[in-house]
Amino acid sequence: MRFLKPSTKAAHVFVVGNEKGGSGKSTAAIHLIVGLLQRGYSVASIDTDSRQGTLSRYLANRRTFIKAAASDLKMPDAYAITLDNGDETEQFRLLLEGGLINHDIVVVDTPGSAGALSSLAHSYADTLVTPINDSFVDLDVLAHVDGARMAVMGPSHYSEMVWTQKKLRAERDGGSIDWIVMRNRLSSLDAHNKRQMEEVLGDMATRIGMRIVPGLGKRVIFRELFLAGLTILDLKDAAGPQALSPSHLAAREEVFGLIDAIQLPDVPGLSRNPETE
Repeated sequence: MRFLKPSTKAAHVFVVGNEKGGSGKSTAAIHLIVGLLQRGYSVASIDTDSRQGTLSRYLANRRTFIKAAASDLKMPDAYAITLDNGDETEQFRLLLEGGLINHDIVVVDTPGSAGALSSLAHSYADTLVTPINDSFVDLDVLAHVDGARMAVMGPSHYSEMVWTQKKLRAERDGGSIDWIVMRNRLSSLDAHNKRQMEEVLGDMATRIGMRIVPGLGKRVIFRELFLAGLTILDLKDAAGPQALSPSHLAAREEVFGLIDAIQLPDVPGLSRNPETE
């Protein structure tokens, strides 16, 4: 198996991964991409989900909007794995190699299922972002929980895969993976369930090795913006400040909070977005 040489590595790699569909991976990925672009980073994106291709469609919608509106909204250099272009893992290595050399950041969106390509992508992560819906159904992907005692019994298949890729990464180039689990689609209701989730996730973070951060709320605006290829971070520029409702402003703060929690790598000569200061 061919691996990239450590000497070719320059960019910081974000992998957005979870083996359960519907967790909000592509929404997290596009907001991460736009947030990074707005802060001045050079970004490449790689969509490894050749069947679903949600990130690719999101970026295609964005490209269409920019052209139709003669907008100056930023775009990443976007790449995708395709089924009709040979070995998927070899495609990924070639795309990643180019991204590492030519950009500050590479954001990789992975499929919502297990597979060799997803595992390979995880092994190159500097930062792994795993969105989960704030429910014990989604939590089961990460750990087996004793419902009577609300205690973590052990890691599940996805956590075991991440642990394997962490070891592979360390053996390959001495690097490490900062694993971030973001609690997505938090609801203001059912406070008891939220407290139980928080306690179990805290236990899991200690035992399995991850950081827990707040994610994105369950908001209609995130779904509505998909067709235009926009994110909540674009709305002020695309529609004007007057278009931002209190709910929109709260959603923007959620995204800013997520990006800050991720702890972005320093790139000489870049200044932070003043909106986030």
